[in-house]
Amino acid sequence: MSDNITRLLSIMSRLRDPQSGCPWDLKQSYATIVPYTLEEAYEVADAIARESFDELKDELGDLLFQVVFYAQLAKEDGRFEFDDCVAAICDKLERRHPHIFSDVTAEDADTVLRNWEALKSAERKDSGLHSVLDNIPQAMPALSRACKLQKRCANVGFDWPTVEGCWDKVKEEIIEVEQTAAGSPELAEELGDLMFALVNVVRKHKLDPEAVLRAANSKFERRFRGVEQALALQGNSPQQSNLDEMEALWQQVKKQAP
Repeated sequence: MSDNITRLLSIMSRLRDPQSGCPWDLKQSYATIVPYTLEEAYEVADAIARESFDELKDELGDLLFQVVFYAQLAKEDGRFEFDDCVAAICDKLERRHPHIFSDVTAEDADTVLRNWEALKSAERKDSGLHSVLDNIPQAMPALSRACKLQKRCANVGFDWPTVEGCWDKVKEEIIEVEQTAAGSPELAEELGDLMFALVNVVRKHKLDPEAVLRAANSKFERRFRGVEQALALQGNSPQQSNLDEMEALWQQVKKQAP
């Protein structure tokens, strides 16, 4: 174990020392740390999206600290330690890469992925899980979880053969949404079905729905900020403008920075 890892584990241990530790750290539990873990993971993703690789180093350190925190709590409970986490991932990586660490042959990335999913499926059965949908975290972002559910089903053949089938389903769901009365209890369900069907289209194009929507969010934000700047140059603001004025500026911004 490197000196810095040893140092990090020592710092964590001191923060949780019952007599001289940090009052905030001592109050934490597995559950209370989860929101910070998710936040740190999103900050890693954000640094990568912005290609801020100097910042990425710090964000990865913050995320690693979350792992160390959970391991410290588990050590205190007599469950496992940080080194057990490292050993577990080492074992898993070697087990799921037989084309590297054994005599299995895999010529391309698609073969590797199929082997990986087959091994995961076998592991789920060995651990007493029976459904192909077992062990997909409920706490995942909804878009990512929808895609994960669809991928698991696709792995056992429950999938549209082509993307055209997915598009037909989207069109069918759009009609059902349009035919559902506004404010009715069924509307949310129909909108959910539409969103789920659209995730299938994204998946079929081998894209990540979370990444696709993040990019769309960023584009919208960039353009609306452009509208705000244009209004400010006119001595105006969105609150003082009407929809037609903002739409005209939106179209200008789109041409300048698509």
